[in-house]
Amino acid sequence: MENNNAPVWFITGCSTGFGRELAKLLLDKGYNTVITARNPDKIKDIADGHNENSLVLKLDVTDKAQITDAVKQTIDKFGKIDVLVNNAGYGYFTSIEEGEEDKIRNQFETNFFGLVNMTQAVLPHMRDQRKGHIVNFSSIGGLRAFTSTGFYHATKFAVEGLSESLSQEVGALGIKVLLVEPGPFRTDWAGRSTERTETKLDDYKDTVGKRMAASLEGSGKQVGDPVRGSQAIIDAVEDGDTKLRLLLGKMAFDMANEKLDMLKQNFEAYKELTLGADFPENER
Repeated sequence: MENNNAPVWFITGCSTGFGRELAKLLLDKGYNTVITARNPDKIKDIADGHNENSLVLKLDVTDKAQITDAVKQTIDKFGKIDVLVNNAGYGYFTSIEEGEEDKIRNQFETNFFGLVNMTQAVLPHMRDQRKGHIVNFSSIGGLRAFTSTGFYHATKFAVEGLSESLSQEVGALGIKVLLVEPGPFRTDWAGRSTERTETKLDDYKDTVGKRMAASLEGSGKQVGDPVRGSQAIIDAVEDGDTKLRLLLGKMAFDMANEKLDMLKQNFEAYKELTLGADFPENER
């Protein structure tokens, strides 16, 4: 039988990368783990030897009916959901000008609206329990942006804003929110897990084109270890004083702090104009 005293983790996007490694670590700990993917044949092996404390489900986070069914099956089997990990998502390489609308909208459907749909489906159970964790995968690309991945950044900036608001709404209900912000990790993000619209305009060859080529060349060579990164997520969730943001990897840490410096410099450069936009004190 499943261990009813063990926490129940529900993870989206388990076919590769963080979702797969996180599920394996949790199962090895004896935790009850819901492993999901659009194609369940790609994740059945994760549950081998863990049939009692695992549940493998077909789940496309853009399909609300599948979400409803997956949550119901989880509650029927385990009786609760302690941790929701919104991991499903993918990249899209293109210049902003050459971005294709269908690809842009599809990415938002998965990376943002899929996360929203999952969160809305699980929150009623967590509110009843008066406890739970919602782990939303963002990225260092949710804090700062680069050429060629503008639409991906837009989805992750949206996840950041949503999560910050959510944490304030549900904190008093015993529910915590964790934003995971990895830098480059040795997952399949720049390989299979990405869309691409090749840059054809010469004006973007030296900016967008070069970064697209460099990202493809570096795929599989990143210094980030998804196993260690997944363990860090478990540790952060189980920390009694979970913070909102968890940067993963030295590159993410360095780039995030560079962004803080850039913001500070930007704000100070326009300080006079900024403060001058208010009504004078004698006119308020």
